Amino acid sequence: MNGGANASNNAAAAMEERFADVCKRKLVLDESTTRQAMQLFKETKIILLSSMSSLGSGSPEEIERSWCACVLYCVSKLGNAGKAKEDRGITLRQILRAFDLKIVDFFKEMPQFCIKVGFILTGLYGSDWEKRLELQELQANLVHLCSLGRHYRRAYQELFLLNDGKPANNSSELNVQQASEYYDFGWLLFLVLRNQASSAVKNLLTSTTELVSVLAVLIIHIPVRLRNFSIEDSSCFAKKSDKGVNLIASLCERYLTSEDELSKALQKTNILIKGILKKKPCSDVSECQQGSLSFIDPEGLTFFKNFLEEDSLKSSLQVLEKEYVNGLDTKGELDARMFANEEDSLLGSGSLSGGALKLPGTKRKYDDVMASPTKSTASRAPMSPPRFCPSPNGNSFCNSKMAPFTPVSTAMTTAKWLRSAISPLPSKPSGELLRFFSACDKDVTDDITCRAAIILGAIFTGSSFGERMCTSLRNTSGMDAIWTEQRKMEALKLYYRVLESMCRAESQILSGSNLTSLLSNERFHRCMIACSAELVLATHKTVTMMFPAVLEKTGITAFDLSKVIESFVRHEDSLPRELKRHLNSLEERLLESMAWEKGSSMYNSLIVARPTLSAEINRLGLLAEPMPSLDAIAVHHDISLGGLPPLPFHKQPDEVRSPKRACTERRNVLVDNSFRSPVKDVIKSKFLPPLQSAFASPTRPNPAAGGETCAETGIGVFLSKITKLAAIRIKCLCERLQLSQQILERVYSLVQQIISQQTALFFNRHIDQIILCCIYGVAKISQLALTFKEIIFSYRKQSQCKPQVFRSVYVNWPSRSRSGKIGEDHVDIITFYNEVFIPTVKPLLVDLGPGTSPNRNNEPKSGGDAPFPESPRLSRFPNLPDMSPKKVSATHNVYVSPLRSSKMDTLLSPSSKSYYACVGESTHAFQSPSKDLNAINTRLNSGKKVNGRLNFDVVSDLVVARSLSDQNGGSAAAMAVFGTRTPVKGEQQDP
Repeated sequence: MNGGANASNNAAAAMEERFADVCKRKLVLDESTTRQAMQLFKETKIILLSSMSSLGSGSPEEIERSWCACVLYCVSKLGNAGKAKEDRGITLRQILRAFDLKIVDFFKEMPQFCIKVGFILTGLYGSDWEKRLELQELQANLVHLCSLGRHYRRAYQELFLLNDGKPANNSSELNVQQASEYYDFGWLLFLVLRNQASSAVKNLLTSTTELVSVLAVLIIHIPVRLRNFSIEDSSCFAKKSDKGVNLIASLCERYLTSEDELSKALQKTNILIKGILKKKPCSDVSECQQGSLSFIDPEGLTFFKNFLEEDSLKSSLQVLEKEYVNGLDTKGELDARMFANEEDSLLGSGSLSGGALKLPGTKRKYDDVMASPTKSTASRAPMSPPRFCPSPNGNSFCNSKMAPFTPVSTAMTTAKWLRSAISPLPSKPSGELLRFFSACDKDVTDDITCRAAIILGAIFTGSSFGERMCTSLRNTSGMDAIWTEQRKMEALKLYYRVLESMCRAESQILSGSNLTSLLSNERFHRCMIACSAELVLATHKTVTMMFPAVLEKTGITAFDLSKVIESFVRHEDSLPRELKRHLNSLEERLLESMAWEKGSSMYNSLIVARPTLSAEINRLGLLAEPMPSLDAIAVHHDISLGGLPPLPFHKQPDEVRSPKRACTERRNVLVDNSFRSPVKDVIKSKFLPPLQSAFASPTRPNPAAGGETCAETGIGVFLSKITKLAAIRIKCLCERLQLSQQILERVYSLVQQIISQQTALFFNRHIDQIILCCIYGVAKISQLALTFKEIIFSYRKQSQCKPQVFRSVYVNWPSRSRSGKIGEDHVDIITFYNEVFIPTVKPLLVDLGPGTSPNRNNEPKSGGDAPFPESPRLSRFPNLPDMSPKKVSATHNVYVSPLRSSKMDTLLSPSSKSYYACVGESTHAFQSPSKDLNAINTRLNSGKKVNGRLNFDVVSDLVVARSLSDQNGGSAAAMAVFGTRTPVKGEQQDP
């Protein structure tokens, strides 16, 4: 015992010494910063030592380096005296370099670090440490920069030659060309412009517009000999007049930007060139039109003579780099110059998924990109952008009809919808909507308009976008205030548009215009406003205002919002596919964990629908707080209502008068199969309440569901959604693990029984945590040689995977726990399995042993949670069909089907980068698959053209839903329980 304690103390002392050495020698921190860093490290080192054996945490050395980086990042953001040498802040760039850590690895560990040491950070830095840490904002900023870097690389390659036509230095790479200093200049100009113009509200749309403005500057200033296009080519620059090519309009058409916004961005770029680079515009337009401006209409453009000549270019690069480095060190952000280089960066390989950090197209190496930013341009190598392969067709800019799908192109597509479909709408309710308002028992027009002003004012206000936004609103020319007001108006118009469509549909159901119960419901309107605002924010992809921020601003919970998502999509038929996918992903997040979190209004309904769970809900303190009043929100955010009437709102009664006509099913209104919700059409119509009962008081009887309460109906719908989502994830993970259909059915049956009989196991947890434990438990009870290590390894490949799912599981130890601990804690998945999961579900597991049917026991166990009528009935695993192959030719037997995720790993392995799989006979003997594909394309193109994209939504959600509802695969066989020893030991190795 003493020997083990001494070894642990020695290990802790050695780690502390190494950390202190990095602080003093590598980072050269001052005494104050070093003292704060050492204090945080000493207070957390015990947690660090306990994390060394956690499942999936990596080697001890990797864990230590990641932990130290997290400690220093917290000190740099939260400490009052976080200053390094020369009075500059500690940047993340310096921290990562000091600990030889990639940014992807850092963001994998940082959320887990915050969970484990959150109580320590609260004690040292206050309860608002998480907000001040700005971790989510930094993640979003990195994703945006990665996307913008790829967008810039592709655009530059299309527009310009990569050098003066000289061969590359490396003779073994004859087809690869190095980018020139012009490439470096364009990216640096954009970074400086982005830091100045978007310092308060950074968003992907504004940044993309600024990047296009830089392209416009490059087009008219880079020597004509380096152009990869012909300005007279109409396919490149389609917008022309008698004066020549309208460059701004042509670029807007090409990159889906707004002409007005691009013109403003170009003005800012020109001001930056005149102010920082000290360049003077050319006064003689006719002289300029003889060179780079030939055949270009000069209206709206500013030309700087000799701006990018060789001598001027080098000096401009030095000035821009100095300007960017000064801003970089004072703001403490990551060095964004590396994003112009696809290969030379610290981003690392791979990506974080499941809502953490997704870096599109990352193929990174950790080299010396983090060299001291104080080095001059002349003393360092160029930015070394990625090596491009020239297009075999020559002019790729002109020949490319359509940009590939990227985060940037997706954002520009959704922004175009917002500009064309929503912005032209009036900012007030239409005449038809006003008639619905006035048809209520009391005219609710003033209530609705005043509420919208308050809630949207709370969302789109300076405080919503952080301290930098508040400072900017006070100190700048007001551009940021204009931006927030524009976004506010877009959300308001979208809210009124969808609300009108919903009212129209509800009035058809009720055969009347009196929608009092719906239009007077406070929670319903806040959910609608939150959904509208979230779509606007998602379109612009803001850095500082990301989901679930709208929930906090509106005073609603994730469970509330989940009630309107599908209806919102159904009643806005013009919603772009990208935004439908965004709402779909939000709904999955709400179902998998957010609705189960402490403070969710789901528990307020569950305690009514399931009284036996009230004791556990109250013990854990899970009930939601009352919604903040509109008065409180208006005061908190200092919202001025202008000419609007005073607040007319009063506390809503618990019971809302039901309409005289019973609510009926309304599934035929604007069904859109492209919204592949995990919850659509899950259960029978009597359990699917219209919006009125969905937002009614939990204790109110539901006339459409045989007299049960609205809470019972709502919880039944919610748990059925959980069942379907679980079924989809179980199938995908079991396929990866290559488990048999019988095992899959047993896992699904166990999850069903837990949902029905041991619902409390989901409280404050992620449904994937329950699924992982079920797979391991069923494998052990079925005597399969499957380890937790293998399960986690496969789970990591799931798109929704987050490391904290298996590293940090919530537990609330009772007073008599086997571990001897008391109170709240977070443990790894194996500890949770042994200490909580097995004691709870052991009887259910034993019933699933060999020789028993997976649906043998449909009745609840004595002592368990008694089921209620809305619980999903246990059944065999439903038949969830894959997307069927689609025939793409009327005359040839050619079918195409989407690639299944379970096959993706094999096809995209490092040794094989094939994205296609050919099955069947070759079109010619001894012919390669690539030639077969060319032959297939030739045959298809020779026939009748098929317009539009291939649509694989041939398996409707209704088909999937019916397979989930009330399936009884025959009578359960009454067979003896096969005795087995319940597993309690798990593997601790790193997968």
